Amino acid sequence: MMKSLLTRLVLGAFFLAALSTCTDDFTEINTDPKNFTEAAVTAAEYPLFVRSALYTPHYMPWNQGAGDSRRDGRGAFQLGHSLFPDIYANYFATTAAFFGSDQFELVGRWLNGAYLWFYGQAAPNIKFAEDGAADLGFELENAMMKVWRVYAYHRMTDLWGPIPYSNFGNLESVVPYDSQEAIYADFFTTLDEAVAVLKANAGGTSFLGSNDIIYGGDVDSWQRFASSLRLRLALRVKYADPSRSQTEAEKAVADGVMLANSDNAFIPTNNEFRNHYNTITQWGEFRMSADMESVLKGYQDPRVASFFAEAAEPDATDDPAGVTFNFEGMRNGQTTADKQGTPFNNIASNMAATYTTADVPGLNWPVLRASEVFLLRAEGAIEGWAMGGSAQELYEQGIAASHEELGYPGTDLSGNDYVTSPNVPAALDGTTAAVSTVPVAFDAGGTLERQLEQIITQKWIALYPDSEEAYAERRRTGYPVLYDRLNTINPNIAVDEIPRRMPYVSSEYSTNGSAVEDAVSNLLGGPDNGTTRLWWDKK
Repeated sequence: MMKSLLTRLVLGAFFLAALSTCTDDFTEINTDPKNFTEAAVTAAEYPLFVRSALYTPHYMPWNQGAGDSRRDGRGAFQLGHSLFPDIYANYFATTAAFFGSDQFELVGRWLNGAYLWFYGQAAPNIKFAEDGAADLGFELENAMMKVWRVYAYHRMTDLWGPIPYSNFGNLESVVPYDSQEAIYADFFTTLDEAVAVLKANAGGTSFLGSNDIIYGGDVDSWQRFASSLRLRLALRVKYADPSRSQTEAEKAVADGVMLANSDNAFIPTNNEFRNHYNTITQWGEFRMSADMESVLKGYQDPRVASFFAEAAEPDATDDPAGVTFNFEGMRNGQTTADKQGTPFNNIASNMAATYTTADVPGLNWPVLRASEVFLLRAEGAIEGWAMGGSAQELYEQGIAASHEELGYPGTDLSGNDYVTSPNVPAALDGTTAAVSTVPVAFDAGGTLERQLEQIITQKWIALYPDSEEAYAERRRTGYPVLYDRLNTINPNIAVDEIPRRMPYVSSEYSTNGSAVEDAVSNLLGGPDNGTTRLWWDKK
């Protein structure tokens, strides 16, 4: 967070390293970033900075510097994604005997690695891409990078709460924090500014071309992404600021959101920018959760085959009638002794082959998809907001979009229509009851809470493997209903609770101490641990 972090670590190392495979023209970028104006970066070079800004929030690149963590995001991906959001969204449970995060140990050195990746790699890249566009007079590209800044930072504030935001890159030794309420207010203002520019350029194309790795410079696609992101953030603040939530949600839909899978936003992979699941699954540290088994088995959901592999040693005794279901989960919160004494890697399912094949780029990484957008609109519709359809229509469209995205025709494993199915989650085994009782078929006469549980349960499935978003929605809504932990080693968090946020990291206390201490005292609203709720976490 100090001045040297921005100038030396990032501009002097990462830009050169990450972009050196794309151009030989970059030389000596290890100077004060305020000097990077039109004289230093030309229109021909600027798109490469955008490319880097788009990749780094998702822990890319892959192994571009032996032993250099600034050029290899695999470790940061494990620390920031796999060991916390993946586990707290209950997509997976850990099998590694001495990994404590599944029992709510908020391991500081792991969190520190994830935090430093964002502020040492992603945040500087985004800032330069946004500010550089303004310096060079690239109004359209500046708008695109504003949208991307909102996307990247919302994932960070939704994990930590108050964070350095408006003052990041101030080149001072102290970087003050912003409250989460202020950050979200700025998100909506920033999206207003960006969408106005994007709409003014409707039908156009940015000169970024293929360096806009998400949409190839298509302006209309960026506008739909911006509005869909606004919708996500609008629902996030529903319990903290209901009036603004409705206003922003309705504005998003009116401006035009994603309506089809062709609108989806993905980060494309290649040999230099890989999906890190294809690396970390080789380490055998986690398997399918019991929650995933109960829900997907009970719903006879065909998407299970896109998410997970059949277990090496499946248990057929709890399969649905007439259906072979060899996908097995395990409960979260296993003790070290239980993990050492039980062959969970054999009896529970690994990820699907698309995530476990070694030395390949892997699947493109999801950023925001139409299935989520339909389900966000469905939630707005049950509140009576103007979402362009009824709650049931939007709910069913969201499920259909998720099935279509993965190549399924809309039937369950028995060949029956999925969206109208009465199927409910199934018992995990002979001793563990089903995790929930909500059916797939929308309960048009049900209470708002029952309908909300249905919507968020289907969103939880559709979001996979975007666990940052699934974990945030679990905290915001209390859904889906998931199994308690078997054990906790965190004295502040019981087995029937979950961490509400991540505590601040040691590097901040050592290099930006007065700012983080001020944030804890005046912005956080509670102690710096996993029990303090974020500003939007009001339900």
